[in-house]
Amino acid sequence: MAGDDNGHDGPHVSAAHQFEDMSTHETGAFNKLIRPDDIYTPEGVYWADLPFGQRIKFVGANDAAEARKELRSIWEMTKKDPLSPVSYYFKNMVLPGAGLGLEGYVLFSIGNVTPLLAAAFPACWSKYTICNLDWINALGYLEIAGIIVGQILVGFLGDWVGRRWGLIQDATIMFLGLIMLTAAWGVTQNGWVICYAWSLFFYGVGVGGEYPMTATSGMENAVGSGKVSTKEDRMHRGRKVTSAFLMQGWGQLINQGLLIVLLLCFHGGGSPPYSEVSAQWTYRVSFAIPAVGTLWLVYYRTYHMKAASRQLIASKKKHSVTGYDSHSLNLTFSYFGSRLLATAGGWFANDVFFYGNKLFQSQFISVILPHETSIMPGWLFNLINVGVSLVGYYLASFLIDNKLYGRKNMQIVGFMMDFIFFVVPGFHYAYYTSPEHIHAFQTIYFLSSFFNQFGPNAVTFIVAAEVFPVPIRATAHGISAATGKLGALVAAIMYSYVGVQTRFYVVPWFGLAGVFLTVLFLPDTTGLDLREQERRWYFIRQGRDHDYHGIAVHPKHLSLWERMQGVGKHYDPQLDYKQRVQEYRAEWEAGMAKQAEDDAFFVDEAEDGLFEGHVHKYFERTSAEKNMSKTNGFSLPPGPDPELEK
Repeated sequence: MAGDDNGHDGPHVSAAHQFEDMSTHETGAFNKLIRPDDIYTPEGVYWADLPFGQRIKFVGANDAAEARKELRSIWEMTKKDPLSPVSYYFKNMVLPGAGLGLEGYVLFSIGNVTPLLAAAFPACWSKYTICNLDWINALGYLEIAGIIVGQILVGFLGDWVGRRWGLIQDATIMFLGLIMLTAAWGVTQNGWVICYAWSLFFYGVGVGGEYPMTATSGMENAVGSGKVSTKEDRMHRGRKVTSAFLMQGWGQLINQGLLIVLLLCFHGGGSPPYSEVSAQWTYRVSFAIPAVGTLWLVYYRTYHMKAASRQLIASKKKHSVTGYDSHSLNLTFSYFGSRLLATAGGWFANDVFFYGNKLFQSQFISVILPHETSIMPGWLFNLINVGVSLVGYYLASFLIDNKLYGRKNMQIVGFMMDFIFFVVPGFHYAYYTSPEHIHAFQTIYFLSSFFNQFGPNAVTFIVAAEVFPVPIRATAHGISAATGKLGALVAAIMYSYVGVQTRFYVVPWFGLAGVFLTVLFLPDTTGLDLREQERRWYFIRQGRDHDYHGIAVHPKHLSLWERMQGVGKHYDPQLDYKQRVQEYRAEWEAGMAKQAEDDAFFVDEAEDGLFEGHVHKYFERTSAEKNMSKTNGFSLPPGPDPELEK
């Protein structure tokens, strides 16, 4: 029935011939409601059912039209107020990702500050004569452990209590954690390290919760009242979420830049020796500054994000669920277990790369500056690397919604490029670390950072929420993110026991593993209307998954594994169109019954146009027909939503 991924002909179904009792105007109204023009042709053909050439033309025309519309909008905003585009970006991109920006600032500050502390407190942080080496190493382990706890715990609570509560408690924990980090001390230097380590763990719990909460709320925050998807959502959902996620990169950039400035202020330069006083002021002020922003974030989320849990509440209401939807969790493991393997496994592989990227820096610095004892060159090279990463973040944001490239292809290409950039110097290590070829090694370092962001690091964040239904979205994202942090933990432990060249031998194969998991188990949700994913989920919860025939089971939006299991065999555009009309009729009848009871009837959860215009006239005209389950002799599957019949 369906067109395949190679663009062969699929079902060219014209909605105009499906209901003979519809007038031309009524057919047009239903097509606009059921088949929006950004994903369907005027003939009613879904974009992924088009032959490959026509698909390119359709997607290109739609993207170009949308780009022109956005540019006109920006121009009009600029004419009225030159700073309005900046305020729009801040409101819609910066604020949703503020928590991740603060997280990127603080967590990457730990690694940036450590060389300074090692230089200023050598007996404790580098020679370990007065401090316990196990506690020094525990700094990284407890940080990651705290993040894992937060990702799983807050992901669960976010689906149980709500997104808004999760966002508020994350910001609160991070604020208290920053106070602890700023004030951390002990009677001895070893006591200070212990206090510092447990402060990191506490802060990490808040950071961990940011992952599922930012992803789910960012995906759901632009959804209109009672809807799961809009045109804005279909065409720019990935950009919205990725734009929030890339604030992590800005956090890293600001932290590294601010540390350089603070060291110059408190130390008077970047060269050693570093006094204990200047090191203390530098790192403590660097933690105190984001505490102010985090306190403001607590206020903003408490008083200005009151609708963050709206979609979760609507989903629970539809499925008559109070508390945590454990039934949906069980069904997710049954129906979407392969997706969880893809999101969790892909994130694991990515984090080995993400933290393994640091392998390059110390190697080429030691060759370029063989006698350098200052920490400043490392900080400056890291600043450049973060800048390169930001370019990758933004390019990912720009292309992640392109239906011809999108999430899945971006992740495959990113994993494969990182594999190449690690395996080449790994098996030619002496060549690339020699003075005459060290700049090629340095270039590979920057390119690996670019493709990590313009690939799996950005994609894993969004798909871990997007490929799962609303009731367990935060839980699934938290599990996936926590598995990813286990990859970081594996990398941290492994790097403590093997040499640099051995690490280069091991790390690349995680890239190939990521490619394999993505190709086999990850569905491509680029361009998928999430309303349809929730429709499918309703059928699954009712034990009638075989009765769903819409685009959520189109082969384009299923993984290779799901297609091999026959999940897409029920895709049928004609049957789905008839089914949608029946569902809308049930919703219309429920609304009319409510209006008869209450003249103040207000349509809160209905689709636009359902209670007005030609759609309304069609239902009104045909409502007296006796056999509402048959259209032109075609028997429809059972199934108006019981919630809509109330």
